[in-house]
Amino acid sequence: MRTNVMAETRGLSRRDLLKAGAAGFLLVSFRMPVARAASDSFAPNAFIRVGDDDVVTLVMPQVEMGQGIYTTVAMILADEMDADFNKVVLQHAPPDKAYINPIFGVQATGGSTSVRAFWDPLRKAGASARSMLVEAAAQQWGVDPSSCRTSNNEVIHDASNRKVSYGAIAAQAATMKPVTDPKLKDAKDYTLIGKPVKRKDTPDKTTGASKYGIDAMPAGVKFAAIAQCPVFGGKVGHVDDAKAKEIKGFRQFVAEDDFVAAVADTTWAAIQALDALDIKWDEGPNANVNSEQIWEALRAASTGHGAVAKDVGDVKSALSDGTRYDGVYELPFLAHATMEPLNCTVHYTKDACEVWIGTQVIGRVQEDVAKAVGLPVEKVTAHNFYVGGGFGRRLDQDMAVRAARVAVHVDGPVKVTWSREEDTQHDVYRPVYHNAVSATVKDGTIVGWSHRITGSAVIARWLPPAFKNGVDIDAVDAAIDQPYDFPNFKVEYIRAEPPAVPTGFWRGVGPNNNIFTIESFVDDIAFKEKVDPVAFRLKHLDHNPRAKAALQLAAEKGNWGAPLSPRMGRGVAVQNAWGTYLATICEAEVDESGEVRVHRLVTAVDTGIPVNPDTIVAQLQGGMIFGLTAALFGEITIANGRVQQGNFNDYRMLRINEAPKIEVHLIPSTEHPGGIGEPGTASVQASLVNALFSATGVRLTRLPIDRKALAGRKPV
Repeated sequence: MRTNVMAETRGLSRRDLLKAGAAGFLLVSFRMPVARAASDSFAPNAFIRVGDDDVVTLVMPQVEMGQGIYTTVAMILADEMDADFNKVVLQHAPPDKAYINPIFGVQATGGSTSVRAFWDPLRKAGASARSMLVEAAAQQWGVDPSSCRTSNNEVIHDASNRKVSYGAIAAQAATMKPVTDPKLKDAKDYTLIGKPVKRKDTPDKTTGASKYGIDAMPAGVKFAAIAQCPVFGGKVGHVDDAKAKEIKGFRQFVAEDDFVAAVADTTWAAIQALDALDIKWDEGPNANVNSEQIWEALRAASTGHGAVAKDVGDVKSALSDGTRYDGVYELPFLAHATMEPLNCTVHYTKDACEVWIGTQVIGRVQEDVAKAVGLPVEKVTAHNFYVGGGFGRRLDQDMAVRAARVAVHVDGPVKVTWSREEDTQHDVYRPVYHNAVSATVKDGTIVGWSHRITGSAVIARWLPPAFKNGVDIDAVDAAIDQPYDFPNFKVEYIRAEPPAVPTGFWRGVGPNNNIFTIESFVDDIAFKEKVDPVAFRLKHLDHNPRAKAALQLAAEKGNWGAPLSPRMGRGVAVQNAWGTYLATICEAEVDESGEVRVHRLVTAVDTGIPVNPDTIVAQLQGGMIFGLTAALFGEITIANGRVQQGNFNDYRMLRINEAPKIEVHLIPSTEHPGGIGEPGTASVQASLVNALFSATGVRLTRLPIDRKALAGRKPV
């Protein structure tokens, strides 16, 4: 029989509460701080188990979707616990309130919160378990616990030359009195944290052994392809399956009010059968919606009353005292284009339902599937998998709900897979944004700053309690806490939902928009004031030493001020968002036709304690490629109520031969770890347009870049 040592993190207060578990395993429970509305609303847990085979298992409260979080969390846990890292394994967490993300208050992975949210809880869990193991060994040996030490899954007593493995002492440790306030390691004693540890998921991903949601193959599974009305909000009119019946392997079609699915013995047969179905759509009232209409409505809304998100000093007076500058900046709809197509496998019976999916919100999947099939939540079992790209798309659970609605009509399990076109044309899109900014400069310093942000309120839909006083906290993120020392500044938010088009989170969301706007506008002001862009920024960063240090290092490593070839330029951007301070230098070239080639991106980053430096570098590299792709090519357009893009031929990705050289320089820090999944995406867009201005004298205020505007232009 296997004996377990379990460390459980739960609760909501700052103090640790430890309690002994049942015989045969050690349970360590502690409470951590969470902002919440009601005292009984949250119970975020993480679980550590040490078996008698000496394996340390963490039931992972966050989902691995390529960001390396499984390895990072394992490092935090193993370091505090003095566990043998080679014996640490991780499991996907099931849907359970125990695994709530304390920042969101729901079970979710996103917003670059994984390490920020669980840094303290996991360290305390590891330290608590270690203390109880030491106590058990010391009692067994009849020695003072303070005379023992731990290393590599062992408790060691040097004076008597004795040692015992964690697995061997687990059962006795379960009987120990819990430690109420475990001593955490000093940073100097870390053995894993701060080291470039190889990722635990790499070997299986290399060999193909890793399982994603799309790999789920329950016995007897059938396959379905799905289609929604090409027009947003359209409904199914009539379906004729006469030609589909000629497809070998076609079993049936499912027609709901808002979609049609073809079910077959193979995915290919399902795709062929779906194409063969004669579907008549009722396009509804949105068939006349187009991009021009959406932009006109957004710009009109931007002139209305705004909810005040932050108001410092006397902005009205400051804007009338000095040299005034005004600007407008806009960003388009964007799709996610995850490499793993949307998919979900569901097995429904009248008494139970089972779901297999890779998702960022497994708890919500379970809840919404239960509603869709009319079963109690406890009758729905949801299995999570590795996620082949999330970027915010899998923070929504619409794909699971539709798969469940298909499964209700199918005998046995069915795997529903979206085509690339269906995914692109029925995404939840990064919102369109309109920004109106004004500033005044006096004696070479910005003394007044106004920023009005108009766009969709994703938070109002996704997390309604967080939408307060008309302010979407994500939409104003990185605007209300911009890095500069402006004595008078005001940020307003105007909610404007686009007609028909659904919006959602996209890697960086609000900060992407705000950093692009702020850094583009600050650069424009510096030019008009005839001041070097780096020097101008540094003048406003004396109160922000971490951002200032990042800018200074990026400028040094990026050879700021060194001569460049004709039609090449350098641009800079600074940010503090997600708890991370970062500066980027971009080197870009524009040819006579307006085509852009980015040659080099140099980033300096202070993200607090760097748990795994390799992961930080990798996330910044990936984020910058993601952001650069959006800046160069990304735009979803609407005509006649339909998305015009469908696949990678017209929704372009940056190709490997177009990728720039990327340099990442880490700044040593002892601060609380910040987020790293999204900062790279946000930093590259403003630095790019600022580099293009340096190269051509054309100030771009809207993305993606306008090649026609750049063509034939020379630097000022």
